[in-house]
Amino acid sequence: IQNIGEQGHMALLGHSLGAYISTLDKEKLRKLTTRILSDTTLWLCRIFRYENGCAYFHEEEREGLAKICRLAIHSRYEDFVVDGFNVLYNKKPVIYLSAAARPGLGQYLCNQDVAFLEKMIKDDIERGRLPLLLVANAGTAAVGHTDKIGRLKELCEQYGIWLHVEGVNLATLALGYVSSSVLAATKCDSMTMTPGPWLGLPAVPAVTLYKHDDPALTLVAGLTSNKPADKLRALPLWLSLQYLGLDGIVERIKHACQLSQRLQENLKKVNYIKILVEDELSSPVVVFRFFQELPDSDPVFKAIPVPTMTPSAVGRERHSCDALNRWVRMAAACLSFQVLAHHRPTCW
Repeated sequence: IQNIGEQGHMALLGHSLGAYISTLDKEKLRKLTTRILSDTTLWLCRIFRYENGCAYFHEEEREGLAKICRLAIHSRYEDFVVDGFNVLYNKKPVIYLSAAARPGLGQYLCNQDVAFLEKMIKDDIERGRLPLLLVANAGTAAVGHTDKIGRLKELCEQYGIWLHVEGVNLATLALGYVSSSVLAATKCDSMTMTPGPWLGLPAVPAVTLYKHDDPALTLVAGLTSNKPADKLRALPLWLSLQYLGLDGIVERIKHACQLSQRLQENLKKVNYIKILVEDELSSPVVVFRFFQELPDSDPVFKAIPVPTMTPSAVGRERHSCDALNRWVRMAAACLSFQVLAHHRPTCW
């Protein structure tokens, strides 16, 4: 069994403690769970600079975005509660996703090129559709790229679109210095964070922070609940945050960024390794590609006769390169920072 450390045991203790707390009488249970939920929400909003936000804790990472979609629909379609999906026929909602979004989110026809995106929004409006929600990325799963969130926020305000942000670079909001592109995420309507992988905590829920003035709509959308069991989802994170403290949280994220920067510096010295993304300051994401040059591409090898490689041999070479990249990704999955390797160049 993998050693998870004291902070990991604290997170796992939260699940056992939650089962015990659920046996309390209703009044004590209500007060305790409300306190746990409010404290955890307040701490996360302060740590990640998201003022006056609310929090939804969920086990599945994509669940938060699904609830936000429901909230956006309820906010833009006033008759949705009465007529249901029938109200969507006249004005079909449109959700804009980056082409570089993490796998499983689905795709739309834009890649967060702001000018092209604005053109598409105008086209959708002319066709009688309703631009509903835009998902921006702060550290994409494929290329570690951060969208121009500030410009996207202006675009969303202009057309009444809900802006949702996700990505590993959101972790850097806890640091003393944050790049302007990531800092703009604090003005978004909602963001999904994964403190478990960021801080090395097992069995800790993902968190979606959001801002909305109507508690009735958030209840209908499923972002809030009166059930104590739902509020107890925050307990493992509540215990872990107290155990680590603010300094411990910042130190872990800073250490991950430093490891990534050191890794990037060392990779630049290695032949046949190409760094794909270098414009992200203090990013915990390292994106690189392993490639093998053919003998005739190097002047040294040109003077040396080499046997002609058969197609099957070339295929084996490529398979070996891909196998190396897969091994690197599997090995890096256990680390507190994110490393992504690509055999083929990424298209922008």
